[in-house]
Amino acid sequence: MTDTSDPIAAFRAALYQDLAQGAEAGRACFAPDAEIHLCHPLGDLSGWDGLWSGALGPLAAAIPDGERREYIQIRGTDHDGAEWIGCGGMYLGTFTQPLLGIPPTGRIAHMRFHEFFRIKEGRIVEMQAIWDLPELMMQAGVWPMAPSLGRDWCVPGPADGSGLGPHGTEGAASCAHVVAMLNAMIRHPGEGGPEVMELDRFWHPKMMWYGPAGIGSGRGKDGFRRHHQIPFLKAMPDRGAYPERTTHHFFGQGAYVGVTGWPNMAQTITGDGWLGIAPSGQEVTLRSLDFWRLEGGRIRENWVLVDLLDLYRQIGVDVMARMAELPRRCGI
Repeated sequence: MTDTSDPIAAFRAALYQDLAQGAEAGRACFAPDAEIHLCHPLGDLSGWDGLWSGALGPLAAAIPDGERREYIQIRGTDHDGAEWIGCGGMYLGTFTQPLLGIPPTGRIAHMRFHEFFRIKEGRIVEMQAIWDLPELMMQAGVWPMAPSLGRDWCVPGPADGSGLGPHGTEGAASCAHVVAMLNAMIRHPGEGGPEVMELDRFWHPKMMWYGPAGIGSGRGKDGFRRHHQIPFLKAMPDRGAYPERTTHHFFGQGAYVGVTGWPNMAQTITGDGWLGIAPSGQEVTLRSLDFWRLEGGRIRENWVLVDLLDLYRQIGVDVMARMAELPRRCGI
C-alpha cells in the first residue's frame, strides 16, 4: 500500500522493487520542471524525464536486477522554512553492463547514495544527490586516484536500526547540537589547537565516521582525526571563511540531522595538499551531503558523501578519462 503522507512513496517503492520499474512510477512525485542536481559527471538535469534518461535509466541498464535500499529517511524544514526529505542508502545488484565507462564486474555491486528532495505542494521541486561512483570504480578495480587513508567498505546503516523511523520529537535539539559542533570545528586553527573544537563534548567515544570511497571511514575520535580531519584541515585551513559562496539546508527529525547544499563548502588547497592533490593555492568548492545520528546527547554516527569527482574536475583532472585507461592496461 502506498503511504499517502509520504510525497515520494511511489518513487521509493518502485525503485526498491526493481530499478526498471521507476521509468514511470516516479513521474507523479516530481514537478515537471524540478531542478535535478547530481554529482559529477551526471550534472544538472530537469524533471523526472531528465533524471531517468540521464541517470536512473543508465543505472537500471547497468544493474538489471538492481534495487534502491534505504537505511535512513528523515523529513523536516530548513531555516528558510523549506521542506526537505533526506534519504541515505545504497543501490545494489549484479553489475553486468558498463556505467559511465566503469566496466562491469558480473558480480554483486553496491553504491552508496545520499539523496535530498525539496518538497513544495506535495511534489519534488528540487533534488540534490551524490552517488558514490568512486565506490563502484573500486569494486571494478579501476580507481585511478590516490588510495584512501580510511577504510573503504560496504558502509552499514544505523547501528540501532532506527534510520527509517518512527522518529522522535527532538529534531530541533539534534540539529542545534550538530550546528554547534560545526561552529566549534571552524574555530581551529585560527583560534587555537584541536582543543577548541571540543570533540569530546559533541562526539560519542565510539563514534563512527563513514566517509566516501576515496577518503574512507574511521572509528573513534582518533580514527576520525588521523584518517580524515587532520589531512583535511592541514590542506584547507580556511574552510568556512567564504559563507557567501555556499548554501546550507540543515534539518532534523528525532535523533537524526541532515544537511545538503550545492555547494556547501568553499576553501583553498594549501599546506601539503589533500588526497594526493598538490597544494596549488586554488580555490575550490565542495558538495558534501551528510547525516548524523545522536545517541545519549552526542553524535554516535556520521554518514558523509563528498562529490570528489567534481573536486578533481575543478583542478583540471579528468578522473573518468584516467579510469578509462585502466581496463586497457589490465587487458579488460
